[in-house]
Amino acid sequence: MFKAAATAAVLLAAAWAAVVVAVEIHARRSEARSADAVVVLGAAQYNGRPSPVFRARLDHAAALYQRGLAPIILVTGGIGPGDTLNEANVGRDYLARRGLPADALVALEAGADTRASLGQVRSWFGARSSRRVLLVSDGFHMLRLRILARREGLVAFSSPATRSPIQRSSRRNLRYLLAEGYKVPITWLFQH
Repeated sequence: MFKAAATAAVLLAAAWAAVVVAVEIHARRSEARSADAVVVLGAAQYNGRPSPVFRARLDHAAALYQRGLAPIILVTGGIGPGDTLNEANVGRDYLARRGLPADALVALEAGADTRASLGQVRSWFGARSSRRVLLVSDGFHMLRLRILARREGLVAFSSPATRSPIQRSSRRNLRYLLAEGYKVPITWLFQH
């Protein structure tokens, strides 16, 4: 009995470590290419100002747009606990103040979490046949994002925000990577 339990524990630990390695590989890889839209995943905002993490994502999306990789930026995110402002609107307004054209910026406001945000992206595309999206978030988030985006019928490519404060802090980044070792399998198994 003990041997079987120990073997199962070792196999689970090895599987978790393999997922963490896969998350890290996806975190470092940019697949920036032409798409129908750049999709920015929301993050915290403070009284109408994007948090440093959100700002890094928005700046990265702006750079992709300015490179001509997509004609539109879809900014996602809902209202966080205790907030009165919507992340998507704050992000859209930030990009507009940076000089991006208003008709190239869309705030998708209803996303309370990653899955809901990508559902909003799917709804925005409606009946369009081409749904190629360039996903922008922190690197640790990319593998799970791609799984969820594909479930929503999106053709997803990732481009992590490399200047994010999370990416720059090895300790903080490691915490997120290790957590994704659990979140990715749960997403893959249960979030349909």
